[in-house]
Amino acid sequence: MNVIVRNVPAARQPPAAPRHADGRPYLYEMIHAAGALRGYADEPAELVAMLIPGYGELGDDSGRAVARIRLALDVQVRLQAELAAGRLGECGPEERAVLLGGRHEPPALAEWTAPVPLVLVTSFYLPEGTLPRPSGPEELQIWLDPADDWTLLTSLHAAGVITVGARSAA
Repeated sequence: MNVIVRNVPAARQPPAAPRHADGRPYLYEMIHAAGALRGYADEPAELVAMLIPGYGELGDDSGRAVARIRLALDVQVRLQAELAAGRLGECGPEERAVLLGGRHEPPALAEWTAPVPLVLVTSFYLPEGTLPRPSGPEELQIWLDPADDWTLLTSLHAAGVITVGARSAA
């Protein structure tokens, strides 16, 4: 079971975290939807279901894996556009081509050193996929990892797309 509540502006006190009927707190909290919503759940899959409509009804692991990859690709396109906005002039023509290129095929390049971070999805790069990972400064590569529910959430958190926190189980 999960709960979603509307978030408040940063200047106001955040809403009190909901609890289960027996008074127990939820294990996870996630701020998402560009900071507009807070979600609470006990399982990572329940948080992912807040990001992917119908995820909870997908019965098999392969269907869920495809849904996570699709979400990662959607986030990749959106986040790449946000990161590149207003900064394309700092990049060379080849770098602009990569940043503005379609994502129907993952970028295949040996190195990335452009001033705009490149957003990539791990599924297509070694060791999970077939493409070699580009070399270059770590801070210029943002990796989204849809391998499972928790790695997807933590990679979205590291990318700044969501904020996810966990309580200790005790």
